[in-house]
Amino acid sequence: MIEKTIANNIRALRKARKMTLQHMEDRTGLTKGYLSKIERGLKSPPFSTLNQIASALGVDLTFLLKQSPAQNADARICYTRKGQGERGRTEEEDARGYRYELLATDKPGKNMIPYIIDVAPQETQTFQHEGEEFLYVLQGKMEFSYDGEVRIMNKGDSVYFDSQGPHSGRALGKGKTRLLAVMYNYKRL
Repeated sequence: MIEKTIANNIRALRKARKMTLQHMEDRTGLTKGYLSKIERGLKSPPFSTLNQIASALGVDLTFLLKQSPAQNADARICYTRKGQGERGRTEEEDARGYRYELLATDKPGKNMIPYIIDVAPQETQTFQHEGEEFLYVLQGKMEFSYDGEVRIMNKGDSVYFDSQGPHSGRALGKGKTRLLAVMYNYKRL
């Protein structure tokens, strides 16, 4: 189960770096209690929170999802076959309806995190974090909100934004909305 892998990797990395939960709280802005629940597998955080934790630990987000380190013969390039990306879900998946598939997980030291995200018609939470994001609507229609401004996005529409601004999205209509997303976190250790 990916949640157990994430929890184990976060705890192991934190301990290997001789960091306390207080250090993590200071670096991420997340409470020690919440971080402890993540490490024990009691909470499955959203993608942006995992990115904050990975940044605080000085690793690429995809490292937190791996059962074992990447065995990539050529670190300059990484191919991901259709349907072969690492799949994850958030604790809100059932209630809020989004799922993601990480791409290029075997590429070490990357600056961008590409993924596919499926958003169901339910309301989603608002995010704010370091970095920049790019979203491209592959399927469906969505309502995208950034810093209080709402726009309707259709298949083929895209948005590039500073992810420090409050942002959220939700699918419109009866079906899901599928996005290609690329996250760039320039606050790396």
